[in-house]
Amino acid sequence: MEDQENSNRESMIKTRKRLKDKKPDFKRQESWRYIRVKENWRRARGIDSKMRKSVKGWPKSPKVGYRSPRKVRGLHPSGYSEILVCSVSDLDKVDPEINAIRIGGTVGKRKRMEILVLAHEKGVRILNPGEETDSEEESEIEEEKDT
Repeated sequence: MEDQENSNRESMIKTRKRLKDKKPDFKRQESWRYIRVKENWRRARGIDSKMRKSVKGWPKSPKVGYRSPRKVRGLHPSGYSEILVCSVSDLDKVDPEINAIRIGGTVGKRKRMEILVLAHEKGVRILNPGEETDSEEESEIEEEKDT
């Protein structure tokens, strides 16, 4: 049953990628015409707006049909759901089968190393490992600096 669910999830992720490749880049109306108007999407609201009316030849507007399948919506491209980890105790809530961790940006080097070691022991996928150096190598380097 789990194998079928995993293969179903993988096929949905492939479907999501294929749909995203076909999805147009939604641009703000008239952004190609005026430098002062940025390309960031804003809904067209004018009474005679060609984009609001979906006139042929004008850029597409976002619609609900462009959404990805519900079961894979919000997942990381690898297929795991992300969990933000800021302390070692946060790793207790992680299921290695369906979750991957992202270490918080405010976590220091020492605590990051502890989280990395424990995550490798548990077999958890790390989305932002940074510089992967073993704590043993690091302590050897510090000892060499002291002498």
